[in-house]
Amino acid sequence: MAIARMPNAFFDLAAHHLPPERSVGPAGGRPPIDNWHIVKVLWFVLATGCRWEDVPPELGCSGRSAHRFLQLWEEMGCWDRLHADLLRLLRQAGKLDPDLVIVDAVILRAFGGGELTGPSPVDRGRKGTKHTLLVDRHGVPLAIRTAGANASDHMQIIPLVLDFPRVTGKPGRPKELPDELYADRGYDSDDTRWLLRWLGIEPHIAKRKTPHGSGLGKVRWVVERTISWLKGLRRMRIRYDRLTVIQEAWNTLAACVICFHMLYDDEIPAG
Repeated sequence: MAIARMPNAFFDLAAHHLPPERSVGPAGGRPPIDNWHIVKVLWFVLATGCRWEDVPPELGCSGRSAHRFLQLWEEMGCWDRLHADLLRLLRQAGKLDPDLVIVDAVILRAFGGGELTGPSPVDRGRKGTKHTLLVDRHGVPLAIRTAGANASDHMQIIPLVLDFPRVTGKPGRPKELPDELYADRGYDSDDTRWLLRWLGIEPHIAKRKTPHGSGLGKVRWVVERTISWLKGLRRMRIRYDRLTVIQEAWNTLAACVICFHMLYDDEIPAG
């Protein structure tokens, strides 16, 4: 799994997108928790998958307090801004190519159910969640969309493509949409291909009931690697949180952690 100790460089990047530190009021009282300890606990829970109640007190912030700030900062757009900043830095470093994207999905069990869950077709109908990923040719996570485990792939791919981020970092206007999209046979649909071409995207989607060996796997393998990195973050391996806002916060924070490791060429364990 990913290391449970947050690198200081990650917080240095995140700090610019978080609310200002709070201070003790004129009437005194208990000092507020600083942002560094909050992010450290969120990284720990994301990496280890532990329950909020099991966060060690020596980390300087209780799990329940970290949970509250995870939701608050998601609603404020802090994680989205951090993700956009990391994508910008990756493009500046020549490690992101917005011209070509790859799509794939992973289904996870959702203990206790919750929003955006459904009967899993690969787990005897138990409650589950499907994460659909959009990555570039290097495997950089550009967007993650969550739905019930029984959601059709065809219903996810177009909204996911429309979530394509406008990545800056180089001269010129950021791309509105990619030029090419690769996907496996699960997304085989003439309607999907028509919509993608209408958006100006050339689809490369394998057809059902055709022999393997089309060569598309030479491009698509990076999304499988990114999914393994995502599941290496143990909080993303099984879904425990019932609220959509919390799951979306984890999605974006996990994408930020992967982007951070790719930016600094760190080893990202698969779990």
